[in-house]
Amino acid sequence: MKEIEKKVAQMQVIKRNGRGVPFDGSKIAIAIKKGFDSIVDLEDDNLQRKYTSKDIDKVYRGVIGEIAKKYQPNDRVKIEDIQDMIENQLQKLDYSDVYSSFAEYRERRNQSRQLFFDHRKQHKFLKVIEDLGLKSSLESDDKRENANVDGDTAMGKMLQYGSTISKEFAKSYLLKRKFSDAHDEGDIHIHDLDFLSMGTTTCTQVDLEKLFKDGFSTGHGTVREPNDIMSYAALAAIAIQANQNDQHGGQSIPAFDYYLAPGVVKTFRKQLKQTLFDLLDYSGFLSFVNFKKITKKIDETSTITLNEDYFSEFIKDSEQLAKLFQKAYQKAIEKTERITYQAMESFVHNLNTMHSRAGAQVPFSSINFGTDTSVEGRLVTQKYLLAVESGLGRGETAIFPISIFKVKEGVNYHQKDPNYDLFELACLVSAKRLFPNFAFVDASFNHEFYRPGDYKTEVAYMGCRTRVLGNVIDEKKAVTPGRGNLSFTTINLPRIAIKHGLVNNEKADLDKFYEELENKMELVKNQLLDRFAIQCKKRVYNFPFVMGQGNWIDSEKLGRDDNLRRTLKHGSLSIGFIGLAETLVALTEKHHGESKEAQKLGLEIIGFMRKKADEFAEKYKLNFTLLASPAEGLSSRFTNLDRAIYGKIKGITDKKYYTNSFHVPVSYKISIADKIKLEAPYHQFTNAGHITYIELTGNPHNNLKGFMKIIDQMKKAGVGYGAINHPLDRDPVCGFSGVITDKCPGCNRFEEDVKFERIRRITGYLVGTVDRFNDGKKAEESDRVKHE
Repeated sequence: MKEIEKKVAQMQVIKRNGRGVPFDGSKIAIAIKKGFDSIVDLEDDNLQRKYTSKDIDKVYRGVIGEIAKKYQPNDRVKIEDIQDMIENQLQKLDYSDVYSSFAEYRERRNQSRQLFFDHRKQHKFLKVIEDLGLKSSLESDDKRENANVDGDTAMGKMLQYGSTISKEFAKSYLLKRKFSDAHDEGDIHIHDLDFLSMGTTTCTQVDLEKLFKDGFSTGHGTVREPNDIMSYAALAAIAIQANQNDQHGGQSIPAFDYYLAPGVVKTFRKQLKQTLFDLLDYSGFLSFVNFKKITKKIDETSTITLNEDYFSEFIKDSEQLAKLFQKAYQKAIEKTERITYQAMESFVHNLNTMHSRAGAQVPFSSINFGTDTSVEGRLVTQKYLLAVESGLGRGETAIFPISIFKVKEGVNYHQKDPNYDLFELACLVSAKRLFPNFAFVDASFNHEFYRPGDYKTEVAYMGCRTRVLGNVIDEKKAVTPGRGNLSFTTINLPRIAIKHGLVNNEKADLDKFYEELENKMELVKNQLLDRFAIQCKKRVYNFPFVMGQGNWIDSEKLGRDDNLRRTLKHGSLSIGFIGLAETLVALTEKHHGESKEAQKLGLEIIGFMRKKADEFAEKYKLNFTLLASPAEGLSSRFTNLDRAIYGKIKGITDKKYYTNSFHVPVSYKISIADKIKLEAPYHQFTNAGHITYIELTGNPHNNLKGFMKIIDQMKKAGVGYGAINHPLDRDPVCGFSGVITDKCPGCNRFEEDVKFERIRRITGYLVGTVDRFNDGKKAEESDRVKHE
């Protein structure tokens, strides 16, 4: 072997630019090693490499031997010929998987060179950069995939420059040609392509309980475990902000009321100790009681609801002391309620003003709540809803966090349920402020994972619709907190239907339609697996908050330099679809709102897709799921491409957007009940996420009964996640549709008067009594200003 190496060392290698360099066998060995190193066992949590150095050396010897046979000393060898010989030896020695990986890498490298040396591609790339620099975001509807980025700001513009270049890098260096072509041609849409090289995940259901215990670090310092409700709310917002910097999608809190309830207790203890001390000191009784013992007794309580005899050992037979303790308790409750409201108000304001991702975005945030029946959890829910109802600084509706009220029988759905009053309040607030949306825990596909008494098994949604619950990896870890979607890619359903439907054929060929759909799902599945491999090879230090602080399931078991497969395997890989309505028009000339036959076919198509996703999950032991894709920007991209190819087709490409997921087209006139009835069955198939919207033409704040009836229809129909959209017109109290400043110009009343009446109208008085919370009883009607 030494003689052969000595012979080839006298040769020259001709690089692609024509320049000759001395032969260097170590570079060939490194290229071969990279090919072998790319093959890892994705089913192994440690991503063990399949081959050893002996396999690398075997191929290296074969390549050097082949070069020595074909060339003489001092010959000039092209680098492409050496690469051909590497591929030849890999095939000859039966390393087929390494050959495929090596050949695909060569192809991607060729693609990347075309970007910089092909004048046509150069011009296209530079034109995109030019548009970013010379046009404002208002001039282009297609400027951004993420509506939460302000492209007119300096940091927003910088993010878009980075996004554009990162997408080209991903397509040129990381994606296989078949995937990048399918994306560019509009057969599929790879979401968040600009983040592919970073290996980030889409979204996370943030486990605040885990984060709050012993505190956490944001990377610039460690924060202690919070000790009052103000700190709980502030750190919840900080956790959301820090989490967004480690991923490309949104972040949700799955059980906001459960997580923040301990903060209410801690605040109550603090207020009770201080108030009691002040009253005892002022009245002269402080020297007659053992205040240290009283303090210890207060610290032992786990609730803000105390029995009358809780302090009996200190009061004894003193009527004056009994009154002082009772007064202190009442004041502590009032202060705790007021501070909790202020904490919730600050939380809402923070999430609409704090920025992340280099200052380009406010955090895309969601919170789920409504099922904690404890006094403290109920207080968190009530005060949060009041803060949402009150609006931001000038009375405007808060967009974030997207509020999601979890509806559950036995908890808040029936009038006898302990949290029914909070369900009413949620409906009142939503009727004015658009939020909260509503998640239905009892929907069959959500309830199958629910374990009574375990809020971690309650379904929780991301605001946009994403849902992660089932877990093929470990049924015991079929929970919501600490998990999320890894990535998703959407299939252009209408295009497949145009090809095989009535547009180009006398009769729709459903066999070919399903055949192509199956092929597209296979393509997307393989693309998601490739992206999963990139994600798994990242290390904990790449995501110091999401992984470094133990935010994902099992990530606390990882070391700083460990790869991420053992935690990411609990996330979901989702195959999405869009434009079912247009698909059905192409196949039957009618969408599912117009025809029972179309509805039947629509359910068959989505059922087919779900079955394939389940097969992938079973085969690969990964959570492949089916998504009713969001992103209206995507639906316009598909429509524009298909119009350019097939022309303007009535009911299909003659519109600006394809219809969102499985929705009945917004322009189609249909009753609320029928829309819910038609869309509800699709929720059971779309286990990665779904939503049904009801669009109202008027503001429903004066018709609470009607609003609640819509929510009731959703629940009974089997909807998993629903929302009601309506115009934000006049304030229901003062009738003015503008901003309330010092005086409301609509009715000339002072802001505080208007705000107080608004709050009183909804829940009685801002500061309620303990009795209102005991046993889930609502305030007496005489204590409320009824909503007419």
